[in-house]
Amino acid sequence: MPRDLILGTAGHIDHGKTSLVKALTGVDCDRLPEEKARGITIDIGFASLPLGEFHLGIVDVPGHERFVKNMLAGATGIDLVAFIVAADDSIMPQTREHLEILQLLDIQHGVVVLTKADLVDDVTREVVELEIEDLVKGTFLEGAPIISTSATTGAGIAELKVTLEAICQKIVQRSEAEWFRMAIDRSFIMQGHGTIVTGTVISGQLSVGDELTWHKTDGTLEPVRVRSLNHHGEAVTTVHRGQRAAINLPGVPHEMVARGQEIAANGYLEPSKVLTVQLRALSGQRRAIKHRLPVRLHIGTAEVMATVSLLDCDRVEPGSSAMAQLFLESPVTAVWGQPFVVRDSSAENTLGGGRIVQPNATKLRRRHLESMEWIERLGSDDLDTRAIASAWFSGFRGFAPNDLVRDAGWKTDAVDSAIQQMMAKGDIVELVLPPARKIYVHADRVQELGVRILQCLATLHEQTPLMTNHDRQKTLARLDYIGNEPMLQVIVDRLFRTKQLVGDARRIARSDFKPKLSANQRKLKDRIVEEHKKAGLAPPEPASFVNLAAGNAAALKDIYEVAIAEGHIVRVNDEIFLDAEVDAEMRRKVVERLAPGPGATVAEIRDLLGTTRKYAIPLCEYLDRIGLTAREGDVRVLARGPSHNSG
Repeated sequence: MPRDLILGTAGHIDHGKTSLVKALTGVDCDRLPEEKARGITIDIGFASLPLGEFHLGIVDVPGHERFVKNMLAGATGIDLVAFIVAADDSIMPQTREHLEILQLLDIQHGVVVLTKADLVDDVTREVVELEIEDLVKGTFLEGAPIISTSATTGAGIAELKVTLEAICQKIVQRSEAEWFRMAIDRSFIMQGHGTIVTGTVISGQLSVGDELTWHKTDGTLEPVRVRSLNHHGEAVTTVHRGQRAAINLPGVPHEMVARGQEIAANGYLEPSKVLTVQLRALSGQRRAIKHRLPVRLHIGTAEVMATVSLLDCDRVEPGSSAMAQLFLESPVTAVWGQPFVVRDSSAENTLGGGRIVQPNATKLRRRHLESMEWIERLGSDDLDTRAIASAWFSGFRGFAPNDLVRDAGWKTDAVDSAIQQMMAKGDIVELVLPPARKIYVHADRVQELGVRILQCLATLHEQTPLMTNHDRQKTLARLDYIGNEPMLQVIVDRLFRTKQLVGDARRIARSDFKPKLSANQRKLKDRIVEEHKKAGLAPPEPASFVNLAAGNAAALKDIYEVAIAEGHIVRVNDEIFLDAEVDAEMRRKVVERLAPGPGATVAEIRDLLGTTRKYAIPLCEYLDRIGLTAREGDVRVLARGPSHNSG
C-alpha cells in the first residue's frame, strides 16, 4: 500500500498555485463559479497525486489577503509544502505572510517552486532565487530545493515530482494506531445519502460503521455513525492519517455542520473556551501583542474571536514569547502541542501564534508563582513531567487515561504504563467513585482535600465543643465549592482508614477531638449515666433532666451525645436511651429466647424483658434497626445477618 501524506500549497495571489497543481495532477482545484469568473482561488481545493511509493493528497489554498483564514483552514494536517513564488513577480506580501504562518504551524518539510519561469530570462530568475534564499533563511525552508517550473510549457514538472518524492522519504511515518480525529473543512448534501463532511485525517484511522463524537460549534457533543467513506472520489472501507476523507454521517442536519467543527473518537476531545498557550509574536510585526488584546484565533479549521490574557507580563514584543491564556467567544477542541495562529481583530495582519499547553484550561491568576511553575512543567519536552503537571491541573475533578492523551501529548498505547509508574512513585492516587468509575488524582490534591475536610470539622468542633460528631452529609455540604461530592465521600473513607476520622456513614468527627465539658456539665453527664444505669429498661426521658441541668439545659442534647460517644449509654430513639450494660443484657436475653424458635410477639418480648408496652415497641423497632431481629408478620425472629452480638 502506498504511504499517504498531505501536500499543501502556499504563496501570493496569482503566483500560479492552482495552475501548478493542475500541471501536476490534471485537476483544476478552482471549483466555485466565482473562482472561475474572477480567475482567483477563494476557498481551498483538493487534488490527488500518486508518486512512487507515496500518495499525496494536495490541498490548494488561496493567496489573496482577504482569504488568509481559508488558507489557514487548508493548512491543517499538511506534511509538506510547495512554497510558490512567481518568477515574474518575486516576493510579495502574502509570500511573506504565508511563510510566517507555515512557521507558526510547525511545518517541517517543503520545496520552493519558482513558477512562470518561462516568462523571465535567466538573469531575472537567478535574482529571484537569491531573494528567495534570503527570505527563507532561518526557516524550515532554508536550504530547500528551488525548482523552476512552467505550468504552460510543462518545464520542471517532472523534476518537481522527483524532488517531492525525495522529500517524502525524509518524513517520519506517524502511527495510525492512535485515536481518530478530523477537522471539518467542508460539508455538502448528496442525494440519497445525506450529509457528507470532508477534511484531512489528523490522526488514527476510521472504518465504515464506526461510532464517533461530533463536536459542534456551540460546544455540545453528539454521537454519530459512519455510513460510508470516500477518498478522492473512490468509495473505501477505511481512511487513515494523512488522507483526505469524505464521511457520510446519517441523521446529521447539513445546516448544523460548519467549518471548524471536528469529529473524533469517543472520549478524547473536550470543547473549551479557555486555552493556555505558549504565544510568540512575529518578529516582522511592528507592534507588540498586549494584555487584553482582541484577536482572531485560527486552530484546526476553526476561526474564533478571542481575548489574550498574558500571564507573566503586559506585552509580548515582536520576536518574543510568553505564556498566555486565550478566552474564546465560542469553544474549540484542541490537544497538547497543537499549533495555532492569531491575527488582529480586523483580519488584516498575522500577529503571531504558538502551541497549545492546556487544551482544556480554567482561568489562571496572573503572575501566580505556583501556577506558572506548573505551566512551565506542562510545556516541558519530557513526557513524565507533562503527565504529572497535567494531573496537577486536573485538580479535584481528577483525570481519566484518555485525558493524558489530549492534555499531555501521550500516545494511547503508553498511557496505562505511565499511570502505573506515577502511582508507584506516589505522584497520583487512584480513586473509585460510585458506581465503579476509576479516576486518578494528583497526590497533592488528595492531601489538600483531606486537609480541607479536617479543617472543616475542626471549625465545627470549635463552634460546638460538646457535640461529639457531626452529620456527614451536612459537613461535606460546606465544601460544595469543590464541585465533586462523590470524591469528598471517597476522601472521607480514606481518612477513616488512616484513622484521622472516626464515625460511620451518617456522622463523622476528627479522631483527635474530645468533647470539652465544664465541671458542672461533667457532673450532669455522670448523673445522667447513673440514672440510666439504675432505671434499667424503663429509662428516664431527657426532658426530666432539664431542671437539674439549670444553666446547661441548652447543652443537654450535646451532653447526651458525649455520654453516647464515651460508651456509657445507647440511643434507642431520640427520646429513649439505655445504659450500655443494660442494652447488652437485653440483647443477650432476646437472642437466647429467639434462637430455638419460633419467634416472639411484642407482648412476649415485653414480658421477657420485664418492661411495659411504652418501651417494648420502641425496643423491638430498635432491635430490628440494628439488625438483631427481623419482623415476620406479628412476630420477631433472629435476623439472618452477621453476628447477633453486633451493635
